[in-house]
Amino acid sequence: MKVKYFEVIRTTAVILIALVLAFIIISIVSEQPLESIRIFLWEPLNTKGHIGNVIEMAIPLMFTGLAVSLLFKANLFNLGAEGLFYFSGVVAASLAIHLSLNSFVHPIVAILAGSLVGAVLSAIPGILKAKWNVNELVSSLMFNNILFGIGLYILNYKLRDAQAFAAVSFKFEKTAMLTKLIPGTRIHTGLIIVLVLIVAAHYFLYKTKWGYELRMTGANREFAGYSGMKTAKVIIIVHLIAGFIAGMGGSVEVLGMYNRFQWSSLPGYGLDGALVAMLAKNNPFSVIGAALFLAYIRIGADQMARFSDVPAEMISIVQAIIILLISAEQFLKFWKNRMLLKEAQRNV
Repeated sequence: MKVKYFEVIRTTAVILIALVLAFIIISIVSEQPLESIRIFLWEPLNTKGHIGNVIEMAIPLMFTGLAVSLLFKANLFNLGAEGLFYFSGVVAASLAIHLSLNSFVHPIVAILAGSLVGAVLSAIPGILKAKWNVNELVSSLMFNNILFGIGLYILNYKLRDAQAFAAVSFKFEKTAMLTKLIPGTRIHTGLIIVLVLIVAAHYFLYKTKWGYELRMTGANREFAGYSGMKTAKVIIIVHLIAGFIAGMGGSVEVLGMYNRFQWSSLPGYGLDGALVAMLAKNNPFSVIGAALFLAYIRIGADQMARFSDVPAEMISIVQAIIILLISAEQFLKFWKNRMLLKEAQRNV
C-alpha cells in the first residue's frame, strides 16, 4: 500500500465509522431499525425524483466546498462563504426582480453581479489578514453577521412583497431564472457552471504559477516569502477567487431553485462547504464526491424521518463524528508512519 493513498483510506475509514455509529443509534431509537436503515440508504436512489433531489442539494455544496477548499489550501481558515453566499443571493434576486432583459442575458448579468459583489466583499478580510495579520476566522465570522443583517434589511424594506403574507421578495422575472436540465427534477444549469468552475480551479491550482504560489504559501508562508513569493498578494487573490465562487453559488442557487428570494436566515451552505472541503482534502475534483455524499445522507435522513420513527436530526451526529475524526491529525497516524517506514526500507 503506497503512502499517497493514505488520505483516501483515512477518509473512507472516517465515513464508515460515522455510518456504523449512525446505524447503532438508529438501532437504539427505532422500533424497526432494519427498515429505517433500508430507507436511509436506499430511498435517495429509489426514484428519479429522489436522485434529482440529491444532485440539486449537491450543487450549492460544490460551490461553497470549492471556495472553502481554495482558502484551506492556502492555510486560511476563513468561513465567510456563509455570508457571501447569502448576500450575493440578495444581489442576484434584486436584479432578477428589477431588470428587464432577455432570457439569455438576464441570468448572466444577475449571476455575474452577485459573483463580483462576493469577490469584493471577500477581499476585505483578505486585506486585513495580508496587511495586519487579522485572524481570518474572527473577521469572516463577523462579516457573516454584518452581511446577514444588511441582506435582511434589503429583503424586508426594499424587496418584500407585502401581499405574499410571508417574508419573501417579489417574484423574479421569468427571464432571470435558470433553465431546468432534466424533466421531472429541479436540476438546473448551475450544475454545468459549477463543474466548469471545478475543472478551472484544478487547472489553476496545479498548472499555473499562481496556483503553485498559493500551495506554497499554504504549506509554509515564511518559506514562500523567503523564496521571493509575494504572500500578501497571494492571500488577497485567493480571497477574491473564493468570494467570487461563493457569490456565484448563492446567485445560482437563488435563480435555479426559487421564483422569489425567501431566505430569512443564513442557509448554512457556507459552513457545510467547510465540511465538504475537509472530506475532499481540499482537492477540487474530490469536492464533487464529497458534496454528493453529504447530499445523499441528508436526503436519506429526510426520507427516514418521513417514513420511520427516526428524526432527521440524527444526521447531525454523523456530520459531527466526521468532522471530529477528519480534523484529528493523530487518527490512524501510526499506520501512516508504518507505511512510510516500509517505503523507506524498500528504497534503501
